[in-house]
Amino acid sequence: MGGAFLAAAVLARLGSRIELPTIPLFILAGILLGPHTPGIVLVKDPHELEMLSALGLVLLLFYLGLEFHLDDLKAGGRKMALAGGAYLALNVGAGLGFGFALGWGTSEALVLAGVLGISSSAIVTKVLVDMGRIGNPETKPILGIIVVEDIFLALYLAALQPILSGADSASAAVMDGAKAFGFLLLLALAARFGTKVVGRLMNTRDDELLVISFLGAAVLVAGVSEWFGVADAIGAFMVGLMLGGTTSGPRIRKLVHPLRDAFGAIFFFAFGLSINPGDLPTVLWPVLIAAAVTLVMNVAAGLTAARIFGFGAGPAANISTTLLARGEFALILATMAAGAGLDSRLAPFIAGYVLVLAVLGPLAAGRSHWLARILPGGGRGGDGSGPGSGGPEGNERPYTKDAGGRGAPVTS
Repeated sequence: MGGAFLAAAVLARLGSRIELPTIPLFILAGILLGPHTPGIVLVKDPHELEMLSALGLVLLLFYLGLEFHLDDLKAGGRKMALAGGAYLALNVGAGLGFGFALGWGTSEALVLAGVLGISSSAIVTKVLVDMGRIGNPETKPILGIIVVEDIFLALYLAALQPILSGADSASAAVMDGAKAFGFLLLLALAARFGTKVVGRLMNTRDDELLVISFLGAAVLVAGVSEWFGVADAIGAFMVGLMLGGTTSGPRIRKLVHPLRDAFGAIFFFAFGLSINPGDLPTVLWPVLIAAAVTLVMNVAAGLTAARIFGFGAGPAANISTTLLARGEFALILATMAAGAGLDSRLAPFIAGYVLVLAVLGPLAAGRSHWLARILPGGGRGGDGSGPGSGGPEGNERPYTKDAGGRGAPVTS
């Protein structure tokens, strides 16, 4: 584990000299030092880091919940649901069509619908933090889309599991879906009405006790969520949503930073460990076509979300590129597909597709102004700047580099 931390740190330091984002570098460290690449092997079995990797995902989404205020959800819930629904319709629909076009089978097409349709919550969170965009107006619809995706994810997995396992009874699928939806409803009610009670339970002047309390709450609820068939990430997100609105919220945001960064790096490193570069050439063309389809669908979804919220070209480009990456959910589907005995080409395809977009997503997000110039309305200010566009004269808060080299909103 120490080697994993240091390898990720060395590559990230080298990459920062040429302004590369840290996410693909952490993944590259995992690939280079994993069991599938000749040379030094730090971790022979990726499952050895499974718990630490899961903790990294939980902390990334917990932090996202801290930054996502409940008032924002109440005020823009309808628009967020519309934007999330449009995103899923475009991307999941394109994934299903692509799956049938490949001709690998119906079950394989249903798996590919989820692979191409769902963004990586972990990478989206990291991109928003690294780019200093947490305070941007378009971040609210981005987070709203992530929440809608996670809700869809719970229902999708509940419906897909009996299909992959060959179960001929629809009652099991309905029961699993009802259990997941009921727990999601319980979490939503707790976030809506339980904030004051949770705030009193968490309130302490001792930083050590506060860290242990919020970490225990986030991990416990994440674990219970998984037991109910809901993604552990959304359980952690809901805990962050509750705690962010308490009097301890600002202190929790400060205290969780080092934990989020350290275990987030392990998450992406472990992600790289699971990828076998030797399998990628056999599915190169399907991977590249799928990546192109996802890019087109994300631009369409970004424009749709921007129209719903009244944004211009700049925020539309930010939405499109920030949500581009695919990650942890696709790998879960790859594992399920392998266990169900589906087409052997599916696992290397998913690995290659995820790797391409995990690298392309953060790079594209950092250069979203290039996309903004060619989107409708983007030519006026070159990068889509102007009122309502998210540019310097619009709603987006400008940001600069802080001491650690990260984007940080400029405050007056």
